Amino acid sequence: MADNGAPIVELSSEECWALLVENELGRLAVSIADQPEIFPVNYAASDGGILIRTAEGTKLFAVTVNHRVAFEIDDRSEQEGWSVVVKGHARTLEHEDEIAAAEQEPLTPWIQTVKRNFVRIEVDEITGRRVRFGTEPEPDFTI
Repeated sequence: MADNGAPIVELSSEECWALLVENELGRLAVSIADQPEIFPVNYAASDGGILIRTAEGTKLFAVTVNHRVAFEIDDRSEQEGWSVVVKGHARTLEHEDEIAAAEQEPLTPWIQTVKRNFVRIEVDEITGRRVRFGTEPEPDFTI
């Protein structure tokens, strides 16, 4: 990332994917009956997609009735932060070969509940940015 001291730097697609692969906690954003919902989820990123394991419930229902989703990860240090946003479509894995492959991914539920459903987000758009923290500059009122 060549930032030249800029307070906001757009990340390349490759940088975004590297951050997705390195991390495992994100937020799944869905819409049900015109109401937005967001869920923290652990995930695995590979092969151009994001894999989530879930139980029966709102998340699974949401991606069944509205396949368009957003997914976000972020982190921060004392000096800077970054964020990656994915927009895409989600589908529940149903074929035995897909489920068998998904079960080989490093995706273990964090909560001790049964999660037999795999959802894969096929990425349509990926964006990211890194921000440098600092004080707000004085406004420039010159015209």
